[in-house]
Amino acid sequence: MEDKTTKYGPQDDLPAVAGDRISQKSLPQSTRDIEKQTAPEDAQLHRKLGSRHLQFVAIGGTIGTGIFIASGTSVATAGPVGALLAYVFIGTLVYSVMLSLSEMATFFPISGAFTRYAGRFVDPSLAFSMGWIYFISWSITYALELTVAGIIIQWWNSSLSIGIFITIFWVPLTLVNYLPVDLFGEFEFWFASIKVIALLGFMIFGICINAGAGDQGYLGFHYWKSPGAFAPYLTDGAKAKFVGFWAVLIQAGFAFQGTELVAIGAGESANPRKTMPRAIRNTFWSIFLLFVFTIFFIGILVPYDEPRLTIGDSNASSSPLVIAAQLAGVQVLPHIINAVLLTVVLSAASSNVYSGSRVLVGLSEERCAPRFFQKTTKRGVPWVAVSITAAFGLLAYMNLSEGGGTVFNWLLNIVSVAGFIAWSCTFICHLRFMDAMDSQNIARDTLPFKSWGGRWLAWYGLTFCVIITLTQGFTAFVPWSTQDFFISYVSLLLFVVAYVGHKVVTRSKFVKSSEADLVTGRFNEEVTEVWEESPRSWWKKLYPRFFS
Repeated sequence: MEDKTTKYGPQDDLPAVAGDRISQKSLPQSTRDIEKQTAPEDAQLHRKLGSRHLQFVAIGGTIGTGIFIASGTSVATAGPVGALLAYVFIGTLVYSVMLSLSEMATFFPISGAFTRYAGRFVDPSLAFSMGWIYFISWSITYALELTVAGIIIQWWNSSLSIGIFITIFWVPLTLVNYLPVDLFGEFEFWFASIKVIALLGFMIFGICINAGAGDQGYLGFHYWKSPGAFAPYLTDGAKAKFVGFWAVLIQAGFAFQGTELVAIGAGESANPRKTMPRAIRNTFWSIFLLFVFTIFFIGILVPYDEPRLTIGDSNASSSPLVIAAQLAGVQVLPHIINAVLLTVVLSAASSNVYSGSRVLVGLSEERCAPRFFQKTTKRGVPWVAVSITAAFGLLAYMNLSEGGGTVFNWLLNIVSVAGFIAWSCTFICHLRFMDAMDSQNIARDTLPFKSWGGRWLAWYGLTFCVIITLTQGFTAFVPWSTQDFFISYVSLLLFVVAYVGHKVVTRSKFVKSSEADLVTGRFNEEVTEVWEESPRSWWKKLYPRFFS
């Protein structure tokens, strides 16, 4: 029989950690010291997020302008089939990321998730660089969403200043993030549900229009034949189709970025060994199917040579969903889509603040940020981290001046590649996690959740994420453009500078597999039950008299 013991004794006798029912006195002295250093008394996140809350926080942060607007550019660049293949391919990478995350997050459901795994299994310098790039990415995205919200409203009245709406939306979205996490999760659940309903409604609409309900009559796969299934890009012949497909990968990656946010809430999830696998699995399939089917219907309803697909506006005028309706002769839909877009952007914005603040807490617990970032209210809200993350939203005011808008656009380029960097680091963490388990004689069969792909799936995801990250700016080379080069690779350059700088200053060492901490942060299965999963049960607890 395989030996399943570790240096702390049999697997079943591993000590519990903060938050478990077992006394802290059962921890080894070294582990208790770590807990004291990384979890001050006033920094206790509450485990009150259920599976559906985790799912919709991730859906809220993922489904945004990337699919409602930028998907039109993807179809124009690669054609309907090229764009569809690009989204499916990126979906396989995201699936690999989610499986790797699920295996670690169910074993160590801690705040900050994968940013902290880097410091525990790989290298503290990797945790520093990865965590800060990821935090900056989501913080800047908050400013982006506030700007887009103003542009969306300008579609109805262009005389109004964007600055008015940046202020109007920044205040309530920031305040929502000071709510206890269970109330925030419920808010995000209902707010993000609008996006899901909108995309499902578009699919039903697409079926009807394609079948002949619109002015164009029956379409079928006509646009796959004329103008074609693949769009040529930058060159001629067969290679032009591949170049178009490859160019869309970074756009598809940006659209999928945020799916991994479900693991950010691991430190606040109730019964994580049960809720986390279900939340991660459901989140991936929900987002993947919504994205793939949306791209598919756009491809059969709108030809890739439609000029309006490449307008570049951030409102309904350049949304492929609206263009599909206009081609079909439906005139009222643009107003409805624009209203939906507003809720889409605002939901994503609130999720950005939540995600950024929890990453900041994780960085603090890994000693990669000041310790006071861990301070929480009595209801478990990390108010310092929320305040700092929300303050980044004020960068949106830079768009009110021409020079500031240029700087803001440069900042946005950090966002586009940060997701691929985070995914690559997640795969590295998972590979090192498996090495640590092997070195310490812990069988993977003892894990609450086991990735079916194991090492080969992690290597598959890591290989292609690194290739895409390194080649995503290939257009800067044909012909050479110094400005385009820095625009494409600013994220990667900042990541390398942060890593090398931290390594030089702290002289941190790589973590040996045999010495990796596989104890601190483990969660006992026996936890206090919190609110039930169904929305009806949630409202019943708030207003029992109406359900008696």
